[in-house]
Amino acid sequence: MQWMIDLKDYIRNFGIYSMTMDWRDVVEILIITILAYYMLKWMKTTRAWSLMKGLILIGLFLAFAYFFEMKTILWLTQNIVSFAVIALIVVLQPELRSALETLGKKTVLGTFLSRDGKEKAEMLSEQSINEIVKACTEMGKVRTGALIVIERRESLAKVEETGIAVDGAVSSQLLINIFEKNTPLHDGAVIIRDNRISAATCYLPLSDSEKISKDLGTRHRAGIGISEESDCVTVIVSEETGRISMAEDGNLERNLSGDELRRLLRKKVNHAEEQQEEEQKTGKKRWWE
Repeated sequence: MQWMIDLKDYIRNFGIYSMTMDWRDVVEILIITILAYYMLKWMKTTRAWSLMKGLILIGLFLAFAYFFEMKTILWLTQNIVSFAVIALIVVLQPELRSALETLGKKTVLGTFLSRDGKEKAEMLSEQSINEIVKACTEMGKVRTGALIVIERRESLAKVEETGIAVDGAVSSQLLINIFEKNTPLHDGAVIIRDNRISAATCYLPLSDSEKISKDLGTRHRAGIGISEESDCVTVIVSEETGRISMAEDGNLERNLSGDELRRLLRKKVNHAEEQQEEEQKTGKKRWWE
């Protein structure tokens, strides 16, 4: 394909181009590097990161096909690439809209120039874990339904917009009051971010998986659905049975005791954040992850 030919010519003549660089070229390189860095940083919190890894693999396959002159594959690629670009824009429409909205805010410069660029304030504290476990245990005893979503690396800001802002400390009393039957905030999910209850009555996408047991209702399908679309951890208390479940990555662990829920929250939430921090310190994280 033409772009591969141009790329080969550019690499072949790179030494000649580098000898004629001036200060404007250096500034251009710095600007492009900064933009690429923040674009990748934004993509890490959205579905675009998973899509990009898929596109990289497709690109490597096409490069393989080009160098070995697999003409049929290249012909098919040339004819579907325009449709693929349109499909990609449609799939990423929510993320692109969010990025443009953020770009238009006055605070965007302050975000880019923040001291450490940290997007998560801290892990889920032991106190928050204990309060969640206590609330779920108490609600399970009286069969009060609950749906608690704990944010990890990927942002749940779009889901949060469907609910009502709370911004309160994580406490068992507050969680029980939110999910109490016939109260204004009991319908929907609670979002927990950085040891704060950020929003309540949030609407979650329902899972379409056929593996879900038929005896599970909408609340469990919603908890599994949001775990399929992000890396969050979801705690569900059944209104019918009072049993506690936890969803992660589309998988559901059912009939948990208080101690089992505490252990899983420590492992699934805090261990994931500790592993991320350790990888950042040691530089051992693989490029495709």
